[in-house]
Amino acid sequence: MILRTDLALENTEPQKQVRREEDGCVVTHIDEDGKSYITVEVPAISDHLDADRGVLKLVVEELNTLLPKEGMALVAGLGNRAITPDAIGPMTAENVMATRHITGEVARLTGLEDLRPVAVIAPGVLGNTGIEAMELLKALVHKLKPSVVIAVDALAARSPARLGCTVQLSSAGISPGAGVGNARPRIDESTLGVPVIGMGIPTMVDATTLAYDLLGEEYRDAMDKVEPRGAPMMVTPREIDLIIGRGARLLGMGVNLALNPSLSVEEFEELI
Repeated sequence: MILRTDLALENTEPQKQVRREEDGCVVTHIDEDGKSYITVEVPAISDHLDADRGVLKLVVEELNTLLPKEGMALVAGLGNRAITPDAIGPMTAENVMATRHITGEVARLTGLEDLRPVAVIAPGVLGNTGIEAMELLKALVHKLKPSVVIAVDALAARSPARLGCTVQLSSAGISPGAGVGNARPRIDESTLGVPVIGMGIPTMVDATTLAYDLLGEEYRDAMDKVEPRGAPMMVTPREIDLIIGRGARLLGMGVNLALNPSLSVEEFEELI
């Protein structure tokens, strides 16, 4: 039985986890095989507006622990914009401010001389482009020579309780589609040649995994209903539109503030 999850928190023994509580959130650090995984459990994104920006501040602080201190950043919003539970990557890209082109006289006239260069792309999916996201990013890394790639994608969780209320950051990169059984080539330092930070929010649960958690070994008796005609199914919350919209803004603004802390949320919103 394969229990599908993209969350290190659900795949690691509790004794290997370092947890702390801060501003109503639970932050868990896991270091394994030289890679860092950070999970921030937050109030439900669909219900919580983060009026005091406490969640955003926490995400920025944790992201800063993984980022190199200088150099251009390439931000990649992975996933399919046309499929709501998978749209958080492309929608996050829309919330990230590209700054690589703001140079010279333009930078001086706008007062944006000291911005860290940022390039942003939503590479789409293989079925639409015929190009693996990893292949496209590898070509861009070769041309642009960023100091880091930040890859944002929707994640799968084992527990429905984690949907829309968990943010995962990782120095291990990301494996698009792994949580839904459609793994594409990994996007990490070994494939791109530069550090890769993976970011995401779980938006779906594999139906077979959910059935196993609810029924134990008796889940096999319900397989015809869980996977009609042998087709795997995914479960997503009713309020998925809110989760994606607010989650994309949280991640996008977190990337903005971590890379260019001299600007405020209001200034980023105006400039974007």
